[in-house]
Amino acid sequence: MLLQSGWLNRRATGVVMTEQDFHAVGPSRSKWRRIVDFPLMAMLIAVALFIFAVTAANLIARVLPPSSTIEGVALRAAVYIALTCAVYKLVIVRLGDRPRDDLQVRDAAPSLFIGCFLGFILFCALAGIAALFDVYNVLGWNGAGELPRALILIGILPAFVEELLFRGILFRWIEELSGTWIALAVTSALFGAGHAFNPGATLASSFATMIGAGVLLGSVYVLARNLWAPIGLHGAWNFTQGFVFGAPVSGKVVHGLVQGHVSGPILLSGGAFGLEASMIVVVLAIPLGTGLMMLARKRGELIEPWWIRRAAVKRDHVATSVS
Repeated sequence: MLLQSGWLNRRATGVVMTEQDFHAVGPSRSKWRRIVDFPLMAMLIAVALFIFAVTAANLIARVLPPSSTIEGVALRAAVYIALTCAVYKLVIVRLGDRPRDDLQVRDAAPSLFIGCFLGFILFCALAGIAALFDVYNVLGWNGAGELPRALILIGILPAFVEELLFRGILFRWIEELSGTWIALAVTSALFGAGHAFNPGATLASSFATMIGAGVLLGSVYVLARNLWAPIGLHGAWNFTQGFVFGAPVSGKVVHGLVQGHVSGPILLSGGAFGLEASMIVVVLAIPLGTGLMMLARKRGELIEPWWIRRAAVKRDHVATSVS
């Protein structure tokens, strides 16, 4: 069964990553390496490397063909993805007490499929409910001329780059330090704040993004324990929203298959930011995110805070020495 092969084949109970896993500190490790591998320091280094890669991609993009052409769009996306992926694969995966790679090729196909399917179904459900409340309507047909551009600019590129940052870097090390629940709360809040400066953004849209996207993407990452699943969910959600239904994506107007029109009460329609800022998203995301986290807990994917794990190890050492 697909859900039990590759991306979800974890232990049914117990904590997967123990304190010994994270802090197997031996005499072979130098003091500076222990400092670098501490979760907070490792996260800061990884963020700096990510910023370096994005800055380098920005500089390279200046000499590429104009973004008005599909070739220019594709080349720019390839540069951003290649450089961010390179720093991740070559350096970031090696950081920390327990180095790991959340972009392994063997997980890509099943996890991307499940993530894309979930993202597509979720936004279709959102659009259907919005249509029932008459806050989303189709005014006409545009055609598929913008398919390649939309697939790259609103689907693949933002999904890969944002998930690498928010889940692959921030979530990973906040979780190592503070545990899964705090990591989920902090990265969801950061994800909402990161979209607060988009066109049409409001406090309500940031809240909906935090709950609807941040919590959902974070819970999928916890369950899958790879980045391919949230990348698929993120990309399919954006693409379905913008290209299939012609709705704004995070405040940005997209020319999709149809001429989608969002109107009515902002709490239901999301206003200029788009349907993803609707409270309908929150209503859909809370039970789904809760269910995913409960399943992750059952499979032993949740991690306790660093200080709790460390205290448990000390108690075990004391008990062992006494016996």
